[in-house]
Amino acid sequence: MIGIPVFLFVFITNNKTVFTPLGLRGNFIKGLWVSLIFSLPMIIGFGLVNDFQIRLTLKDFIISCLFAAFFEELYYRGFFFGQLFKNSRLGFFPSLIIGAMLFASLHSYQSEHLFDLVGIFVTTFLGAGLFAWLYVEWSFNLWVPVGLHFFMNLSWNMYGVSDNAFGGWTANLIRALTIILAITSTIIYKRKMNIPFGVKSKTLWINYK
Repeated sequence: MIGIPVFLFVFITNNKTVFTPLGLRGNFIKGLWVSLIFSLPMIIGFGLVNDFQIRLTLKDFIISCLFAAFFEELYYRGFFFGQLFKNSRLGFFPSLIIGAMLFASLHSYQSEHLFDLVGIFVTTFLGAGLFAWLYVEWSFNLWVPVGLHFFMNLSWNMYGVSDNAFGGWTANLIRALTIILAITSTIIYKRKMNIPFGVKSKTLWINYK
């Protein structure tokens, strides 16, 4: 029900094409191995903390890993963020805010207390910013944020780290290592390959094309 108007809008406003504007024609293999490398601190770190005891059910794998990673990135990065950033004068932050607020609010059901609610909202809001930034810097290849989202959720659920997206201090420290690796690796790669950055001072607030 949500997807139909989204795809129709993209189809009508992008010369009757859908997959390319949303980033689905990006290099799938590249997106997969890049995101896997970024996720290694969480995959290995959570495993060490939890003695590599697998607690992942088939239901959690399908819903929390596969479906959540693909559809959340498709709608919130490919559509809500991507279409604004690429097709309007709005810069990175204004384009991010609507989708990030919705994305963060989507996870509020995981909270039972105010502290958890705030923590989950902030965590997922910042996560939306990271995924959007990677989406831009990897040439709008949606498979990079989809892959990273998948592997982060996989490691989180596989070792039963927490019942919600906030987690504890140890979990967030390990997650921070993945975030740092993703950001620094992307910056190093782009500088080494002499590829201009998509998010810069001229595109933060107003997208000067």
